[in-house]
Amino acid sequence: MEIIISNSSTKPIYEQITTQIKNQIMSGELQPGSPLPSMRLLAKELRISVITTKRAYEELEREGFITTIIGKGSFVSENNKEIVKEEQLRKIEENMQQAIDYAKQGGVTLEELHEILDMIYKEE
Repeated sequence: MEIIISNSSTKPIYEQITTQIKNQIMSGELQPGSPLPSMRLLAKELRISVITTKRAYEELEREGFITTIIGKGSFVSENNKEIVKEEQLRKIEENMQQAIDYAKQGGVTLEELHEILDMIYKEE
């Protein structure tokens, strides 16, 4: 598991960690049941406070992406398919809203927007 922390980012470090772990789970890079590094090990590797990694793991657990078993560690949740889908839908909605705003500003009609979406979707 690779996590890169940017000190120049406006996002807090714990949020950078949660975002990157979520992305790795949603992309399938981290499979259900996969162990995560301990909070202490991750803090040591990233050269940050254990409190920061603890906050990131707590956030991930609260959102259902990981499960922590006392004495064993933290693992990617087995039942996260719905959570992953919800997160993906949320991101799609955000991006579509931005596209719709641009379309409205540019005078693009709903029909033209549908046409563009169909073309892009069918390219794959």
